[in-house]
Amino acid sequence: MGHDELDTKILRQLQTDSDLSLDQLSDQIGLSRNACWRRVKLLEDAGVIKRRVALLDADKLDLGLTVFIQVRAAEHTADWSKNFAKATKNLPEIQGVYRMSGELDYLLRARVSDMAGYDRLYQKLIARVPMADVSASFVMEDIKDTTELPI
Repeated sequence: MGHDELDTKILRQLQTDSDLSLDQLSDQIGLSRNACWRRVKLLEDAGVIKRRVALLDADKLDLGLTVFIQVRAAEHTADWSKNFAKATKNLPEIQGVYRMSGELDYLLRARVSDMAGYDRLYQKLIARVPMADVSASFVMEDIKDTTELPI
């Protein structure tokens, strides 16, 4: 689906604040309320807008430690990959799982309370699926962390 300048303006505004009322959004874009609603609906129906969420403050929820976990697979089989995907999807601390090119097989991004929280996550993960190697890097400072796509 091709997107024009108005679609891009709508998407930029919603990435910044998905809680905007339809009236506010249409005023900012320069469209009538109905025309704006139709465009948003089309973007949702096409799957461009997947869902709208609230962004929470991890520090205020005692989840102040971000950890990137590097994993090397124990096996390079379809069964192992399926089990690994299931294990990581079922651990709510894990926010992102990425299959990587190069020497590293998977990169995981997780939020935990502290080092003890990471250890609990690590113990749960290794109990669910065998891995050849697991290492972790802890974020010392968030310099940039955004959900906005560069459109």
